Amino acid sequence: MKAEGRVGTIAASDGSFNTLRTATDGGLVTQIGGGKYVEAALAGRLFSVANQAAVITTAALATNWKGLCVSNPTTSGKNIIILEFGWSLSVVGPADGVVGLMTATNAAMTSAITPVPAMNGQGAAVAICDTVNATIGTPILERICGTIGTGTTATQLSVPQSIYDVGGSIILPPGRAVLTYTTQACTAAVVFYFLFEEVDV
Repeated sequence: MKAEGRVGTIAASDGSFNTLRTATDGGLVTQIGGGKYVEAALAGRLFSVANQAAVITTAALATNWKGLCVSNPTTSGKNIIILEFGWSLSVVGPADGVVGLMTATNAAMTSAITPVPAMNGQGAAVAICDTVNATIGTPILERICGTIGTGTTATQLSVPQSIYDVGGSIILPPGRAVLTYTTQACTAAVVFYFLFEEVDV
């Protein structure tokens, strides 16, 4: 049996059957038009969160942590899939060190920042996003994402924002959180962001 596909866009409704799509060179099209996250965005599963101002961070694996986190409540009924993580300095950073991601159990997180749906103005996330919590469970460093350092303000600000493609390789079931990590404690200098998807457990 010969498999065939249709070249060009296909108009289809939910639940209908249709042919596969190919590009003009015969290659199978497996990506929805508009970008790799558009399907999750249109379905109301995609969210982002960012510090609205530069934040203080704590050193390494401190449990009196500060930075930015995405926390999945124990009663959410969702898994949170981390897709991207980013950071940038707004002023001179701390001593040279690592930027990374660590995970921990939730511990009385409060919603300091409201995540934004990718479908702007549509729906709310179950995630609780915090910038400071003194009672997190013992964290574990999971990813080394980049560095920050002690360069002059002009030098630091000339460096573009750093983006780490987590690509869904960190998934938070209910009761777990992902938190920013910096080797050195930092004054209010860093702005962080996360992009994540919420799916039913």
